[in-house]
Amino acid sequence: QKRLVESGGGAAQTGGSLTLSCVASEYTISEYCMTWFRQAPGKEREGVAAVDSDGRTKYRDPVKGRFTISRDTTNNTLHLSMTSLKPEDTGIYYCAAGRAGYCWIKHFYTWGQGTQVTVSS
Repeated sequence: QKRLVESGGGAAQTGGSLTLSCVASEYTISEYCMTWFRQAPGKEREGVAAVDSDGRTKYRDPVKGRFTISRDTTNNTLHLSMTSLKPEDTGIYYCAAGRAGYCWIKHFYTWGQGTQVTVSS
């Protein structure tokens, strides 16, 4: 059964770092647009960083230069390295597998259960 399981969330202070991981069971992640989304309280879920099937990475402006997405196709694992964290990075972070070439379009994704990230000032 296909599953996406995130880990690595937690609490950090402004300027700190966290790394999230996602194990994608029964997926071949190189065939998908693997993406990290986040949802802050009271806000819509938004894409943060993606790596498409061709290996190209994409980032939303608020995280450019601070977050790095990477994939390990041998172990079917996705990572998100987050540095220079800000309070506005607080939210639930979701690992998601999307249709290749259709990154960010939520309709085409399957989702993990999410992991909480809280950044305090």
